[in-house]
Amino acid sequence: MATPDLLQPPKSVDAPHIQAGDDDELRDLVSALPARLQDDLRTLTGWTEVVEIVLDLGRVPEIRLSDGSERLLPWKVEAGHIAAVVEAIGEFTDDNRAGVPGTLHRFSAIRNRSGRVVGLTVRRGRALYGTTAIVRDIVAGDRSLLLLGPPGVGKTTMLREMARVLANDHGARVVIVDTSNEIGGDGDVPHPGIGRARRMQVAAPDRQHRVMIEAVENHMPEVIVVDEIGTDLEAEAARTIAERGVRLIATAHGQTLDNVLLNPLLSDLVGGVESVTLSDEEARRRRTQKTVLERRSPPTFDTLIELHSRDAFVIHHNVAGSVDAILRGGALRAESRMRLPDGRVLRDTNAEARVSVEGALPEPKDSVDDPADDGRLHVFPFGVSRSRMEHAIANSATDMVRLVRHLAQADVVVTLRSFHRKRARVLRDAEARGVPVYVLRNNTVTQMEACLATLLDMESPEEPPHPAQSNVTARGNGAPRQHLRTPLSSRPRLA
Repeated sequence: MATPDLLQPPKSVDAPHIQAGDDDELRDLVSALPARLQDDLRTLTGWTEVVEIVLDLGRVPEIRLSDGSERLLPWKVEAGHIAAVVEAIGEFTDDNRAGVPGTLHRFSAIRNRSGRVVGLTVRRGRALYGTTAIVRDIVAGDRSLLLLGPPGVGKTTMLREMARVLANDHGARVVIVDTSNEIGGDGDVPHPGIGRARRMQVAAPDRQHRVMIEAVENHMPEVIVVDEIGTDLEAEAARTIAERGVRLIATAHGQTLDNVLLNPLLSDLVGGVESVTLSDEEARRRRTQKTVLERRSPPTFDTLIELHSRDAFVIHHNVAGSVDAILRGGALRAESRMRLPDGRVLRDTNAEARVSVEGALPEPKDSVDDPADDGRLHVFPFGVSRSRMEHAIANSATDMVRLVRHLAQADVVVTLRSFHRKRARVLRDAEARGVPVYVLRNNTVTQMEACLATLLDMESPEEPPHPAQSNVTARGNGAPRQHLRTPLSSRPRLA
């Protein structure tokens, strides 16, 4: 592998730094807290670097600082403490979030069954300038961009800075669709952290996709900025925007590209997946099964950045090529960048990673034996976590189940309800072959254990649910294997 390059930061850009006025915004945050909490907070060393405050009824308050440390205060939260915060910040929106006008702070509520607030997560918001220097060449381009990462790695912070840089430094017409007011702050006047970019607020989270389309139709943007695409309607709106020639910059939750590819709600953002049947000649040429997974359409986003931390990124400059490599089980090459403490960027343009989507890869060379006659039940997990399924098999203490990588080897298919609703071609092929399809409501070990108990007629570790209340649904009419005690096709269909 090539030696990583060291890139000097541009002279016009300093290391990431906090915007002016941050101290005033911190005071606004603290003033919304109960008086006792304000006093005790100020006694903590390094309290000005507070990141998050957790207030749960009947528990001690938790203070989380920027260095990762946590402090517990020696008293318990009472109903009056929570009520004081709620009164200070006003109404919560439909997504149980509220803020302080003119700031980026976020207050998130936990409610009991009657709707009363019994817990609060107070998250400090800060506008960081210079965070996009590590990817300034990508920001300056014209390709649609998706930022991917788990919560807390700085996706929204970088998104806000990208909007500011594009509007102020590049003169682009930028419109931010701000569903939770995390990008542009609370209140009618946007936070100065977005620069000259315009901000459209969203009345309710389930209307984000409509406002995305409205932004394009009414305000002639060159760039649309959206935080947290998470539903199929939002993914559909994103594709519509990209096809209208507007650049789209957005974030989504996930860790790697293949996480998005296997997410039934988001896979469309990177082209989606469908099952295709190859000719005999093409299957021999590829040295794979006749039924394989391939990318369904061009990706909505041309470039994808995985944020592994605030200073370590993996960049897929060609999302279509990366998705094809994943589905064919080839070596996936991407660019990795790491920001060093002195501001320089360690860059490797030939980083290699190997990822896989179940069902897409040929059997490993050390596992080429035909499983057809080994006397076990062969389960093909489609869209289901393979590691969790293996855990469920271990918990069930059985050696009668084997996971396979290809539909042609499977006795049964286990999938999620969201995949089954979309009628993925793999599932249609399974039903056409007479292979039963078992549908789980949730991707959890408990659900998988219940499914295994149903398949093998084993005694479930918990009281088996009534068929009308079961979380496992059987589809299909496949011929059973001999070791199953009752035919799959004769088992009741569980709702």
